[in-house]
Order: sequence, then structure tokens, then C-alpha cells
Amino acid sequence: MSKILITGTAGFIGFHLAKRLLERGDTVVGIDNINDYYDTRLKYGRLQETGISREAEKWHTPVQSSIYPKYTFVRMNLEDREQMMELFQNEKFDKVCNLAAQAGVRYSIENPYAYIDSNIVGFINILEACRHHNIEHLAYASSSSVYGNNTKMPLSTSDNVDHPISLYAATKKSNELMAHTYSHLYGLPSTGLRFFTVYGPWGRPDMALFLFTKAILEDKPIKVFNNGNMVRDFTFVDDITEGVMHVIDNPPEKSATETPDASVSNTAPYKVYNIGNSSPVQLMDYISAVEKHIGKTAEKQYMPMQPGDVPKTDADVTDLQRDLNYKPNTPVDDGIKAFVDWYREYFGV
Repeated sequence: MSKILITGTAGFIGFHLAKRLLERGDTVVGIDNINDYYDTRLKYGRLQETGISREAEKWHTPVQSSIYPKYTFVRMNLEDREQMMELFQNEKFDKVCNLAAQAGVRYSIENPYAYIDSNIVGFINILEACRHHNIEHLAYASSSSVYGNNTKMPLSTSDNVDHPISLYAATKKSNELMAHTYSHLYGLPSTGLRFFTVYGPWGRPDMALFLFTKAILEDKPIKVFNNGNMVRDFTFVDDITEGVMHVIDNPPEKSATETPDASVSNTAPYKVYNIGNSSPVQLMDYISAVEKHIGKTAEKQYMPMQPGDVPKTDADVTDLQRDLNYKPNTPVDDGIKAFVDWYREYFGV
């Protein structure tokens, strides 16, 4: 078993990943700044679910889980360079999974500096700490948003991703470039994970499924962007965490041959994978499934496309299957039911 740093463990994916790794016996240190991008009560709720008390409100103070003996949480910013180096020095991690980031395509239009601070400055601090502390493998969250307006489907890691259409996407592409540089210069094994529209229990309140469910239950209209002409490769959070675990356990090596595929490198232990369900769903079908599991029909407000959004995503995961023998497979209907059941129980509605 390994000692693993997970950044963003008060967040959606980080919370689920921490639980999975702890349940299989790994030692986990989680960090998060618990910012107010969305309601912090949900973030503290996730922490409480993993045995972390409200002592987590204190900055730079380790809090031991009351449920998992091998779990410690520390509130800190990725941008805190000195604290980051001190954490690595004290804890002696084997592996790192960087899931902390300023999320959201639309929010990046309103608050660009938040993305530079967390996703760029924070990421270089992670890279430097990994470089100086002999980390066996750095896995980090990228995003399907790096594909921009690519129209060739399914989206492959060998596709060109040089034309992002949001600052969020640009920071994620930057992370991939920065990671390759450190893999090449310092031999740091790194793997980028392009997540495709993650959903499920404990999901983010700014994401479609949460917004739809909340509005329908409160008899309020839902906003349907691009007049409903959207297709997404919705990926259940349990499938995402399973994929991340496969990746963490398998550090990349240099490619033995020259390749035009930008997702691998013949000069560095570097790899990029898509993690998506590979079963794109029409937005209106997705909404119908939400209505079915809630038992109510939504009032719909049809809206134009939002800046930075794309009409369709569809993940090609053939390299994930080939290299790691893994492919997400949870049907969207099952995933939506799991979320609605969680939502009703958590909020008592």
C-alpha cells in the first residue's frame, strides 16, 4: 500500500477517491482550501462523511479522521509554496493525485485570476514539490474542455488541443504541458486525466444534474442551454475514481518509438488519458431521466449556448482499455437514480 497525497478532498471527485483508496488500505493525506466557489456546507459535509471534523476550518492544522485511521486532512492553498514544500518534507509521499483546481468553464469568464492562481501557480508548486521529493507518480486532473470546438468524434488523446475556448480549458492544457516538461527534465512520471462531465452523489451544485434536480423538486424552471441541442459523455463518479486508481497504480514509461500521438512521449515518462463513458447522451434524454427518477416534469427555459461551452463531447478511451484494461460502464439512468436518491436523503426532500 502507498502513502498518497490527494489535493481537493473536500471536492467532488477528491472526496470519492479518498474513500476508495482508504477502503483498500492506502494511507491518504488530503488537502483543500474549502473555498466558497459553491456552498461550503456541502464541502464540510463530504469531509464529515470521511470522519473529518469542523476542526478542518483551521488553516495548516492536520485533522485526523475519526473513521479512517490512515486519513489526515489539512486545509491549505495550492498556492502556499512554503507550506506545500513543508508538507511534502514531513509526510514523505509515494504518489500524488492533484484534483484541486478552480473548476467551471463559465466562472472562468468572470473570475480569470482565480484560475491562474489555483490551476497554474498551484500546479507549479505541486510539480516542484514532486520533483524535490522523489515522487513515484503524479496523476492530475485535466479536462475534456481542452478539446475546444473539435468536431471529429469521438475525441481522442491524439487530437490537436491547441485551440481552447475558455480560460479554464487553457489552464488544463497548460497543466499537461508543464507536466511533460517536468517528466522530461526530471524523470517525474506524470499522467493527465481528461475527465468527461462527471456526475453522481455528492456532486457539485453548479453542475447540470444538481441544478436540474434542485429546481424540479422546488417547482422552479430549469435552464436548457443551446435550446437542448447538446450531447455530453456523462461519466459516473464511481467510474472516474476506479479509472484514477488504475492510473495511480501504473506510472507511465517513455514510449519506445517515435509517435505523432501527443498523449505519449518518447523523451519522458508521460501519458494522458481520456476517462469518459463513451456513450454520449442527448441533453433532453438526460433531463427526461431526471424527471423520471424524481417523478415530476420540469418546466423548461430554453436558452442560447453559453460562452465557452461546446455542443458535443464523446470520449475515445481505447488507450485506457489497452493500457490499463479499464473502461467506464455505468449506464446514465443508473447514475442519475443514484444521484437523485442521494439528494433526497441528504437534503431531506
